[in-house]
Amino acid sequence: MESPDFDIVIPVYNEAENIEHCLLEIKKNIKGRFEVFIVYDFEEDNTIPVINRIKNEFDFSINLVRNSFGRGPANAIKTGFIHSKSKAILVIMGDISDDLRVVDAMYAKIKEGYDVVCGSRYMKGGKQIGGPFIKGIMSRLAGLSLYLFAGLPTHDATNSFKMYNKDLLDNITIESKMGFEIGIEIVAKAFINGYRITEVPCTWMGRKAGSSNFKIIKWMPNYLRWYFKIFKYGICKIK
Repeated sequence: MESPDFDIVIPVYNEAENIEHCLLEIKKNIKGRFEVFIVYDFEEDNTIPVINRIKNEFDFSINLVRNSFGRGPANAIKTGFIHSKSKAILVIMGDISDDLRVVDAMYAKIKEGYDVVCGSRYMKGGKQIGGPFIKGIMSRLAGLSLYLFAGLPTHDATNSFKMYNKDLLDNITIESKMGFEIGIEIVAKAFINGYRITEVPCTWMGRKAGSSNFKIIKWMPNYLRWYFKIFKYGICKIK
């Protein structure tokens, strides 16, 4: 069996209503060779029995992995990174919010030599449909201000839907311990350390089933920390 081109990491929190559809969308839209790592926090997560029931119905490997760093999406994503042995890793959500039609284009950018490929809702051709209004406005303002004023080469720093070169992940220390701020942290460290960042337009859609585990008030200070690091570095670099 040929080794995967990349791995897909999916942090989950009670995604029984969505995970089968998510895997079907992966099968439908992604043409490359890949393995899937579904990372859960606790044994009672209702995603697990669904995966155990359907995983043999797919022609790609599906691995259930328990979060080894403590609860929360950042720790789940880090766990997925550790288990992956491929040269590139894609992070997606189990709620089918991400635009899987662009994944092969993201991997093409990795093969061109980019280290971070961001799925971008806010560049030309991108779109956001649904989701909490305030969260969307804050995300858009953050992404566009970093692009316009700090020179960050993506319009959408906060989106979790990104593909990473494994060498980048092996050469930085990830500090995030709680929420989805891990995505902007990796972008910040890639930008500051001279790694290559690019983006592809994508359409993001708010979840149709289940409840979100996104805690905007609790996680906001962590987002702001990395936002200001990027902004400060970018402004100094421009000067």
